[in-house]
Amino acid sequence: MKKLALSDELLLSVEKPARYIGSEINSVQKDPEAVGIRFAICFPDVYEIGMSHLGIQILYEMFNRREDVWCERVYSPWMDLHRLLKEQGIPLFALESQDPIRSFDFLGVTIQYEMCYTNILQILDLSQIPMLAQERGDGDPFVIGGGPCAYNPEPLADFFDLFYIGEGETSYDALFDLYNSWKRSGEGRAAFLRQAARIPGIYVPSLYRVEYREDGALKRFEPAEEGVPKKVEKQAVLDLTGAAYPTKPLVPFVKATQDRVVLEIQRGCIRGCRFCQAGMIYRPTREKDVETLKQYASLMLQNSGHEEISLSSLSSSDYTDLKELVNYLIEEFHGKGVNISLPSLRIDAFSLDVMGKVQDVKKSSLTFAPEAGSQRLRDVINKGLTEEVILEGARKAFLGGWQKVKLYFMLGLPTETAKDQEAIAELANLIAARYYEIPKEQRNGKCQITISTSFFVPKPFTPFQWAGMHPKEHYLTSARTVNEAVKRQLNRKSIRYNWHEADVTVLEGVFARGDRRLGAAILRAYEKGCLFDAWSDYFHYDAWTEAFFETGIDPAFYALRERPLEELLPWDFIDAGVSKEFLKREYENALAEKTTKNCRERCSGCGAGKYQGGVCVEHTGEV
Repeated sequence: MKKLALSDELLLSVEKPARYIGSEINSVQKDPEAVGIRFAICFPDVYEIGMSHLGIQILYEMFNRREDVWCERVYSPWMDLHRLLKEQGIPLFALESQDPIRSFDFLGVTIQYEMCYTNILQILDLSQIPMLAQERGDGDPFVIGGGPCAYNPEPLADFFDLFYIGEGETSYDALFDLYNSWKRSGEGRAAFLRQAARIPGIYVPSLYRVEYREDGALKRFEPAEEGVPKKVEKQAVLDLTGAAYPTKPLVPFVKATQDRVVLEIQRGCIRGCRFCQAGMIYRPTREKDVETLKQYASLMLQNSGHEEISLSSLSSSDYTDLKELVNYLIEEFHGKGVNISLPSLRIDAFSLDVMGKVQDVKKSSLTFAPEAGSQRLRDVINKGLTEEVILEGARKAFLGGWQKVKLYFMLGLPTETAKDQEAIAELANLIAARYYEIPKEQRNGKCQITISTSFFVPKPFTPFQWAGMHPKEHYLTSARTVNEAVKRQLNRKSIRYNWHEADVTVLEGVFARGDRRLGAAILRAYEKGCLFDAWSDYFHYDAWTEAFFETGIDPAFYALRERPLEELLPWDFIDAGVSKEFLKREYENALAEKTTKNCRERCSGCGAGKYQGGVCVEHTGEV
């Protein structure tokens, strides 16, 4: 029996001790003396959320296939254990071996959300690894970041030795091979970083020089020495079917946020919504072979004991073989106690038929994501949904026996007016009206329409990366406008409205498009106790305000300012596949309220065709 890093006394004094003991089903154990590289992979949030993340499981599977690598996991300790580790000087540890993270060769952090930045500092602090990269010595792990937030790594540049830009299935083997040869060479830390910067997709912040203009905007961003690339190119795996996949998924001891088998059916999206970063950075859209998915479904259920299968995709309805796959899953697992979850579906006749088969008799709510209330604003964001399509989908759903509908919208979108905000309530009213057009004897109870609004945050590598945000007071006023409009609707008793907090949104906007000067504020906020900022109960707006003031940072400069199209942006050194010219063209189309067809209808020349894969070549074999 392995020795745990925490005593029984400490484990019994914290909430959910099973978060910290490891030994889950399908976790990997290796002899630490038999491997050359020890890699701690980190999701900087609580265990239940981290264990639900597919990307971590894919890398865990891929890394551990190598005989010379042992990949282990670490998550953010909850507040109670955080205090105990600090008070007693116990270093943070990996779940599999229970060894201190500071003894590993690499600490790899997946950065999914800007509001986890202070949690990254928590991981470094509790691991007793110097938080600033420049203060680490030869005995410290190399700290590497990846994930969607790495497409603007600059706010975190002070804390990371390296960033991996793109999908991990491509260049990690080259990085591990380099590490092995570097270790044999006896050279210092700087030599490894210098050589790593030459691997496609690897960005080493310390090897770049940054200058700013008097007005605060970026003046120059360039390599600090010869041999360091001016552009860091995103890595994309083109053979998604043949790529590593966790057919023996890790099974948590504690109920996770998503406690199910996850089948990634495709990567990327053909739709081109102008607010959506994932839809841009994961281009080109690539599909996984349907026969492989059928095999994975059976294997993963068998190897995990889960009782639910979920299809993972930005837009499942666009998967070419969706009908074949779904019908197979329904038939194969009928009567075996296996639920099938189908997120990201368009509400059309096929989808409703399928959902009618997989949901229980009570029929849980359906979800629509119009994102904007008016047709004008949906055209601005290139949502590709007309009011007619939305209402017809709702009508079919109601005829199919559903009476609960969830509607998701964003407030604060570029060019938005009060009229657009009021249109959210008006659209909900029209949907409810479709329900009451059904003869009373055919209805399935009272209609319930739930509206939820979040606040728009411009993200790098989207057409809206130049757009300004609004002060939090504007967002709250917008939410009140929607709320008042709901009260005026004929079917108001059938409509409920929820909205998000504005403080968190503005801070997210600061970090989404920030530069490396923000590192000082992030560190100061952590020192002031900011942690788990994505959790509303633990978000301390006043502490963040003080941190910005004490470090001379004006949040409005990063969040509220509209950028000129010619401005040098902090992430311009990254080649994410979509060209800046395409993004500018799409921004101009948005302001002109012009829509762009999806990738299967017509190529828009975004730049992703250079990868020579996926949707870009599926029809003609040519870009």
